[in-house]
Amino acid sequence: MAEILSLSKARKAKARAAKEQAAAENRTKFGRTKAERQHVEAVRNLSEKRLDDLKREE
Repeated sequence: MAEILSLSKARKAKARAAKEQAAAENRTKFGRTKAERQHVEAVRNLSEKRLDDLKREE
C-alpha cells in the first residue's frame, strides 16, 4: 500500500529543491572567490596608480 502524502508539502519541497538548484547554478556561474576579487582590485589599483604617475602636471 502506498504512503499518504500531503500534496502541499510535496509541492513546497519540490519548489524548494528547484530554488536550491538554481542558486547552486548561479553560484558557479557568477560567484568569485575572495582571492579573485582581491586580485582584480589590486590590479585595478595598480593600473590607476600607473596612470596617475604618468599624468603631467600643468
